[in-house]
Amino acid sequence: MFDRTLQQTQAPRLKVIVAEDSDLQRLFLCSLINGLGFEAIEAADGDIALDLVARTKAEIVISDLEMPHLDGIDLTREIRALNLDQYVHVIMVTGADDVDIRDAALLAGVDDFITKESSPALLKARLQTAVRLINHAAEVADRTRIIKETNQRIQDDLRAAAVAQCQLLPNLQDEVMGFRVASAFVPSAIVSGDMFGYFALNEEKLGFYAVDVSGHGVHASLLSVAIGHLITPDYFRTHAFDAHGQPDPARMVATLNARFSAFGGDDYFTMFCGIVDRASGRLDFCQAGYPSAFYVDPAGCVSLAGDGGFPVGMLPSATYENTAHQFEIGATLVICSDAAAEAENHSNQPFGTPRVGDIVGLPPRLGVDEIPQTIVQALNLWRNGVPLEDDLTVLALERKYPSDTYNNT
Repeated sequence: MFDRTLQQTQAPRLKVIVAEDSDLQRLFLCSLINGLGFEAIEAADGDIALDLVARTKAEIVISDLEMPHLDGIDLTREIRALNLDQYVHVIMVTGADDVDIRDAALLAGVDDFITKESSPALLKARLQTAVRLINHAAEVADRTRIIKETNQRIQDDLRAAAVAQCQLLPNLQDEVMGFRVASAFVPSAIVSGDMFGYFALNEEKLGFYAVDVSGHGVHASLLSVAIGHLITPDYFRTHAFDAHGQPDPARMVATLNARFSAFGGDDYFTMFCGIVDRASGRLDFCQAGYPSAFYVDPAGCVSLAGDGGFPVGMLPSATYENTAHQFEIGATLVICSDAAAEAENHSNQPFGTPRVGDIVGLPPRLGVDEIPQTIVQALNLWRNGVPLEDDLTVLALERKYPSDTYNNT
């Protein structure tokens, strides 16, 4: 008889379905299983066993090979086809020498085997193996749930951060100091490493900038947000003019370079910034590794403004220069981050600077409000709807007239 000392008094009361058409063998197996601390559930054939699997959430099935309606192999196939929340560990009762049958059973999804002559100790060992696998699966499921919940919280936080980041950006379309401003901002991820801004510095001068932080993701976004908090109208007034009050955007870039290169890390960013006089149209700008701007004259002719420069925060000894340009009434300045020119199609062909220039100078000439979104649409078509791999910023400024009023916001 079965030795009660084998009973696992501390084992969890897992449900075990016993699928066996022999009443005597089924009663014997159920007695052993109950004695080991499990809850045995009787099933007189494969159909009943399959129904019980779906209804009882049992995680172990001990099935005879030969049964009416559904034999053990077909029962296993049907169990594997069920859409269950839990994995069902199937132990097949076969003859000792049924090698071919065991191969077929393994292909159907059987996990383990015992014979009708197996000792209670062997049955106990097989059930303990099943319990370990079930517990491991539960641990994995719990860890997966925690990971999903954590990931969801991270995604929620990132979306909140993206909203906060967008709140730092100016209006996508605006009128300020006689200039019409339009922009587009397309992050490659939820948050972005791009930042831009424009604002009246005094009654005569309009300041603007665009920044592209190296890298992607949260780290680049945090740095771009820090830059956005730092570069305010007051910061421009303090650092982007020389001792005589003349525009000197290179001085501001040098100040930023000293600040960010002092940390000694790998963080750096490219930048294009400028100051334009609303009355005279004189534009003083500094280019620090950012792509050259497109200048579209009133006749629609396109030229590049700027020829390079060194990124900010990469090298403490880097120097920066100003460039002067005449900004005519009716002309437009378009600044694009390198995501536009570097965007590749399915053939790994970059969109290229000339194509961007063709868009900003399209005949009949695009209005300044249309330029940013036309570039975005062209890139989307170029990539066949595949999201950009880098953050995209487009900032377009049209000098409409030497306004006597300006917007301080």
